[in-house]
Amino acid sequence: MKTRFQARALLAAALLTLAGATQAGPVLDRVKAAQAVRVCIWPDYYGITFRNPRTQQLGGIDIDLSAEFGREMSWKIEYVESSFQKLVDDLKGDRCDVAMFAVGVLPARAAQLAFTRPYLQSDIYGITTRSNRVVREWADIDKPGVQVAVQAGTFMEPVMAAALKQATMVVVKPPATRERELEAGRVDVFMTDYPYSRRLLDNADWAMLISPPKPFHVLPYAYAVKQGDEAWLATLDEFVARIKRDGRLEGAAKRHGLGGIAVLQP
Repeated sequence: MKTRFQARALLAAALLTLAGATQAGPVLDRVKAAQAVRVCIWPDYYGITFRNPRTQQLGGIDIDLSAEFGREMSWKIEYVESSFQKLVDDLKGDRCDVAMFAVGVLPARAAQLAFTRPYLQSDIYGITTRSNRVVREWADIDKPGVQVAVQAGTFMEPVMAAALKQATMVVVKPPATRERELEAGRVDVFMTDYPYSRRLLDNADWAMLISPPKPFHVLPYAYAVKQGDEAWLATLDEFVARIKRDGRLEGAAKRHGLGGIAVLQP
């Protein structure tokens, strides 16, 4: 009887053979030659690819799953720090081979990148302070005089720019943070997704979540690569399909408090 390790080794070999049978491209060729994958992450993404400020250790669903990908393919994983602002340039400029940090599949990104099938999805949520008297519920957000913060480069930026008719949108760029702008009173609420909202709710007793009364803008999240290497995209897409089938995605999502937003269907 084959051990689990032997089975995975055989699977990896079969996958490499399949990838080689498909017309290869520069990314897959480089990865196979180096036996290493450069994975772009955003180390400030709580529950996804988060670097603990005390221990400096990376953790989150995509740290777990990228490690699974490396083990399965017998490839070393090398993390490259990126962000949503730099994502497209980092992939197209070959700073990394794949972005594995819950990348929202936006039309503007899909025009420049290729995506695997989705594995998470999230709506948009508001975060305010418990003491805020201006914004207490979702209906209070789009009103005259309300300052609504979004992180530069995230999918909330174009969505809220189109949605807000009366409130003022404030685009927050590093080194400034949405939390500091909110705590300082310069904005009344900031918009984020489900994973990032957990960071505040888990660690800040002043934070209050504002949920939309009905789905507002649910967006699928996937892994992203640069266009032009179908074999490399297929290698990653089949990995996503396998972790859905064998329970690894569900298990990782539950470990990091994301079970409710995991996309488990094929």
